[in-house]
Amino acid sequence: MTGLPRRSFLRRAAAGTTAAGLTAAGLGTASSAATGPAPVPFHGSRQAGILREPAAQSVVAAFDVVADNRAELTDLLRATTDRARFLTSGGTPSAMGITAPPTDSGVLGPVVPAGDLSVIVGVGVSLFDDRYGLAARKPAKLKPMATFPNDALEAAQCHGDLSLTLSAGSTDTVLHALRDITRATRGGMQLRWKLAGFSSQPRPSGTPRNLMGFKDGTSNPSESEVDRLVWTAGGGEPPWTAGGSYQVIRLIRMLVEFWDRVSIAEQENMFGRRRDTGAPLDGAEENDVPRFAEDPIGTVIPLTSHIRKANPRTPETDASRILRRSVNYDRGIDTNGNLDMGLIFTCYQQDLERQFEAVQTRLADEPLVDYISPFGGGYFFALPGVTGPDDHYGRAMLA
Repeated sequence: MTGLPRRSFLRRAAAGTTAAGLTAAGLGTASSAATGPAPVPFHGSRQAGILREPAAQSVVAAFDVVADNRAELTDLLRATTDRARFLTSGGTPSAMGITAPPTDSGVLGPVVPAGDLSVIVGVGVSLFDDRYGLAARKPAKLKPMATFPNDALEAAQCHGDLSLTLSAGSTDTVLHALRDITRATRGGMQLRWKLAGFSSQPRPSGTPRNLMGFKDGTSNPSESEVDRLVWTAGGGEPPWTAGGSYQVIRLIRMLVEFWDRVSIAEQENMFGRRRDTGAPLDGAEENDVPRFAEDPIGTVIPLTSHIRKANPRTPETDASRILRRSVNYDRGIDTNGNLDMGLIFTCYQQDLERQFEAVQTRLADEPLVDYISPFGGGYFFALPGVTGPDDHYGRAMLA
């Protein structure tokens, strides 16, 4: 493909994805999911992966769009949609002829199984500059990720025009999907940063744990609360954003070698929860509601604890709650021989300032900051879902 104009490459990629998409729609040989995990629905007014509990394996990535114009951006999003539709449904990859490169890496075998892959696509504020004439269609509250006290952000690990979150039960499924989508869109977007993550099994039960040993995601909004806390609707937003959500990704290194030298009592006071059960320090079970009003001076749960600062559980702070979908990461060791592991913190909400930034501001200088170091990530707007075979990511945004 060397030397092909970018426009030609995107057209050829789109042709290949269309053939695969027909297979996935049942017009070719589709695989059976009878003995495998239930597929995550692809079509819908909202991206189903947002409400999904974190899968065992994931990749979070950001891309710079290098498409020359709006038509090429449209081709890029169509190609991304076609590949995501096929990958989440499964089927036999299309053949391009005996002299052409294969259309699939073969990592999952000759037939892509209908597994449990989910795909979430978001757009960053930089996509709404003057390149594609989209400035007037920018989501009202989208902006560059803020820098907070105690951050150690690395420019190469921050921001991006597009975000891509892939999740599944197995590592090969996630990596296969990443390679497939990047191949189909090469010439339209280029990886800016990526990080692989994993979710621990519940041990012994309940919410999975982070690499500090504490349960992560206990007090998420209930299903009945997501409409008022997660999904955009009105409020000065462009009409096309209905069914989307503001996505925050924060790459947070945990200084685990220092953390492991801290006493259990001190660790639990910093979080405000028991490490073994996940219960608040004034409760017995993980899902017990902490009784802050009965402990106004922090005798049982310190006023500086993470759960007390993040969610004070007052009427005034109720609207700042977020939907957390975080996973762990492990990057080996750094140049000094220290373990490099931590959290890919991801959350979804209606309003970045009212929710994530309000929470983050309350957490400034909490005791945990001595043991964590945020180094990357970005703010994105998770697009509305793909409603059917004739729809694609961002169609209403581009119309």
